This record gives sequence, C-alpha cells and structure tokens, in this order.
Amino acid sequence: MDQINIIIIDDHPVVREGLADMLAGQPDFTVVAEGSNGQEAIGLDAAHTPDVMLMDLRMPVLDGVGAISAIREKRPSANILVLTTYDSDADIVRAVEAGATGYLLKATPREELFRAIRSAAKGQSVLAPAVAARLMTRMRAPAEETLSAREIEVLQLVSTGNTNRDIGKALHISTATVKTHLIHIFDKLGVKDRTAAVTVALERGILTLD
Repeated sequence: MDQINIIIIDDHPVVREGLADMLAGQPDFTVVAEGSNGQEAIGLDAAHTPDVMLMDLRMPVLDGVGAISAIREKRPSANILVLTTYDSDADIVRAVEAGATGYLLKATPREELFRAIRSAAKGQSVLAPAVAARLMTRMRAPAEETLSAREIEVLQLVSTGNTNRDIGKALHISTATVKTHLIHIFDKLGVKDRTAAVTVALERGILTLD
C-alpha cells in the first residue's frame, strides 16, 4: 500500500489536532507537518513536498488562495485539497482558479474525506456535492449573468465598506477600472447601487460575510 504524506494547514489548533488524529487511523496516511497560515504552508510544502495538502481558506498572514497560488507556481504538480466551512461562489471560484485540486466542506463525512485524499494524491479533482452544484450553476448561467472572479473580488471588498480607491489599491488596479467593474456588476445583478449589489450577491450565495 503506497503511503500518502499529508500536510494540514488550518489556523485552529483543535481542528488540526482532530484531523491529524482522524487521519492517523488510516494505514496509508502519514501527517508529516502542520501549519497555521498560508505563509507557513508555502515553507512546509517546499520542505516536505507532500502528496496532499489539506488547506483551510480564511487564515491570518496569508489566506488559502494566496498560498495555493504561490505553491502551484513553484510546484505545479502540488495536490492541494481545500477543506473549509465556506461554500460561497467567491471562495469556490478563487480557490479553483488558484489551482486547488479539490474543494471539500468541513462537514464532509470522514469516509468521504479519506476517499477524497486518496483521489487527490493521484491528481484527481474532488468536489463536495454542494460545491459541484454551485460550479455547474455558474457554468450553465448565461455569460452576461455570471460575475467573473475579479468582479466577485471587487464586490467582496465593497461588502466590507471599502471605497473605490481602497479597492483599487487592494487589487492593484485604477479607480476607473474599479468603476467599470461596478458598472458590469450592477448590470449583471440587475441593480443600481452598491448596497443592492451586495444584498443580491449575498442572497444568491455569490458572497459570504464572516
């Protein structure tokens, strides 16, 4: 039986400990390291080159998406399985576009998690049913109604009270470009202002607020 080396990245020690104990019960799993943020994930991947990395999304210092991008840039063959409580379009699209091998929710039954890890170790894509359904809905929606990953990023920043100038600085784009994105967002969502755009996006599950 081939051994699967795993790294766990999560900012909650109790979650890391629980996952490590659970995975230790599988004869083909070995947890080689644990980390509490995306920056640590990058260093641990370079040090251990695991078969699978379990990655949370919302963490301090550097989030999961940032870590996935950085790791995949350095090691394109890396298999990173997102394991999070968040299933909004914003989180899913960013993670998948960054190069996540799969996307599971923390409510996933343990046997499904074990199967997902074994599949991810082979480079196979694994998606929680709810996540797959969201992606299918996005794919089936007319292009003019679907927000792009960048538009979702802009709207996520709008939802936390950022001005156009703040958004431009955060995303390294001009204020004029931010305004253009907002015009497209309003048009796609059928709204006329920022508040309505955020409200509709939350209702549709495009955004989620902490």
